[in-house]
Amino acid sequence: MFLPFFENLRTAGVPVSLREYLTFLEAMRANLVTYDIEGFYYLARAAMVKDERMIDRFDRAFAASFDGLEDISAEDVLNAVDLPAEWLEKLAEKHLSEEEKAEIEALGGFDKLMETLRERLREQQGRHQGGNKWIGTAGTSPFGAYGYNPEGVRIGQDKSRHRRAVKVWDKREFRNLDDSVELGTRNIKVALKRLRQWARDGAHDELDLDGTIRATAEHGYLDVQTRPERRNAVKVLLFLDVGGSMDPHIKVVEELFSAARAEFKHLEYYYFHNCLYEGVWRDNRRRYDQQTPTWDVLHTYGSDYKCIFVGDASMSPYEIAYPGGANEHWNPEAGQVWLQRAREQWPSHLWINPVPEQYWGYTHSINMISEIFENRMVPMTLEGLDRGMRELIR
Repeated sequence: MFLPFFENLRTAGVPVSLREYLTFLEAMRANLVTYDIEGFYYLARAAMVKDERMIDRFDRAFAASFDGLEDISAEDVLNAVDLPAEWLEKLAEKHLSEEEKAEIEALGGFDKLMETLRERLREQQGRHQGGNKWIGTAGTSPFGAYGYNPEGVRIGQDKSRHRRAVKVWDKREFRNLDDSVELGTRNIKVALKRLRQWARDGAHDELDLDGTIRATAEHGYLDVQTRPERRNAVKVLLFLDVGGSMDPHIKVVEELFSAARAEFKHLEYYYFHNCLYEGVWRDNRRRYDQQTPTWDVLHTYGSDYKCIFVGDASMSPYEIAYPGGANEHWNPEAGQVWLQRAREQWPSHLWINPVPEQYWGYTHSINMISEIFENRMVPMTLEGLDRGMRELIR
């Protein structure tokens, strides 16, 4: 019965294993949920989704398998959406008052209602507006949306209007948590957590459970042991592009910066414009009179730092390839020379681009930067950051 559901999950890209599917079947066999569609949804999700980025894909597969008539034909509905009669009866008992149940019985009963729906699906060939028979909108048919009938099956309506439907068969909408969407601060933190190398430092302020058990056994009395708290020992150096074409991306770059400062104890950052040249700065308000020579940065931070450039890489190709190509000053050396020096100083490096990846091929400078970084450029999406963090920990 649930094999099409499993196949829909795999087709939607949810990495559900056969073992997880069997666990779901065992839970159903154990009657962990009965006659509860909401409970069934959460049970299936708990059993077969292990990554919150897959929730949106799971929801779409779930809707395609159980919850919608929009993407399947009438014949598919008759063959695939065959809910047990006892489920439907229980749903009716749960949602109907005694008066409503009596009214339905007087008009032929719930079984008659569902049987008639099946007949309509066999006969109807297209969309219908108004009327009192076909499945459609408005009108007084027992089947459809935005109409009125004392007993009906609501199909394709966002919410109740008269509260008279005895069965609701609507498409559910879920918040998009897919890994291809742009990021919020919380999701960025989730992605950055891959870049971790734990070390212990600081005061002895964390309970050492194993040490406490061992010391207590040795001494014969409770001997509480503590140890330094573990911290992320990764060192990160951020170069952030500001101004010009980066203005539309300010919000998402701020979110990345905020998440990085919260996630990494050892974080240093500098700003640049378009491409790296002989000077960078810490304060955008003092970018012209308080620059730090790039040579100083190269000589200050060791090769153990993870170097991350954040920028749209969208500029004139001359700004990358030629001395004097910069648009705000005369640069004695080409930008690509400085980028190559940075790559040599920090072998673990990455370029994060807020421009959607599908548009990179239309901008020559993006291709040039990507070539300089030997394709170590990723989009600023959850999937892109995850891919980038994997690259940095190689």
